[in-house]
Amino acid sequence: MHQHHTYGPSESGSVVLDLGEDSGALIIYTGPELHGREIEISRADQDGPRTHSAVRQRHVRDGVFHSAVYPQLEAGPYTVWWDGRTPAGAIFVTGGAIAEFVWPPSVPRGAG
Repeated sequence: MHQHHTYGPSESGSVVLDLGEDSGALIIYTGPELHGREIEISRADQDGPRTHSAVRQRHVRDGVFHSAVYPQLEAGPYTVWWDGRTPAGAIFVTGGAIAEFVWPPSVPRGAG
């Protein structure tokens, strides 16, 4: 289940990313229509809980964009979830780096 929240804009430098040898970060870019939606991710190679982050408007030097940020993730493969049972895609998080994922513009095949 995806919750929607109302958040104000996030200013440049307001998110601290914790990058290390075995940890990285993930940014999921979306359109403004997803503002406030929580996007879930989970490790693709392990059974375990999902984690979520809300899409927020981000003000940066070059303009405004919308994204969900996961500032500290264990390096490895992740599934990005469209909904409770349908993957939107996959991404690999590398230690010491920021992985970037672009939210698909339409419902993935098999979404219910």
